[in-house]
Amino acid sequence: MSQEDIMQIKVDKYRVGIIGLRHVMEEMAKDCAEKPDGEVQTELLKRLSRKNYIPDRGKESYGKAFLREFKKFLGKPYDEDISQELDIKVLGPGCTQCDRLERELMEVMAEMNLATDIEHVTDINEMRGYGVMGTPALIVNGKVMSVGRVPPRKKITEWLREVQH
Repeated sequence: MSQEDIMQIKVDKYRVGIIGLRHVMEEMAKDCAEKPDGEVQTELLKRLSRKNYIPDRGKESYGKAFLREFKKFLGKPYDEDISQELDIKVLGPGCTQCDRLERELMEVMAEMNLATDIEHVTDINEMRGYGVMGTPALIVNGKVMSVGRVPPRKKITEWLREVQH
């Protein structure tokens, strides 16, 4: 199994590695794109349960997370999980600007005493799900804050303060 076979997604407030998610989404894209959400969610759970342990009490949460990722994959609107935790993503292939944005974020978060993960998304298909056409891009709690540049530290601080309240 290669590294590309495992995709990290957020299930409730946890990051979980899912084996074969991209493959299943590619298989289902043509036939299930227009089916009702409940039907798609059930099928995603069924297929992904073959290679992943999904606890019975977590099936609903996993199903919602799988459906959200499937909609992102298709470029359709989706409901992002609203949690109290800050969800920060840097989108980009790992270039110097992307790395600089990630460093700036870490420094601002340290100054503000914020404890949360920064996810660096390098997969082009996952980036498409956010509808951005440039990198680096900054996503905070599912909202695109910046595309194509590293924003000034003052602006990053302002955005993080806004989402805290």
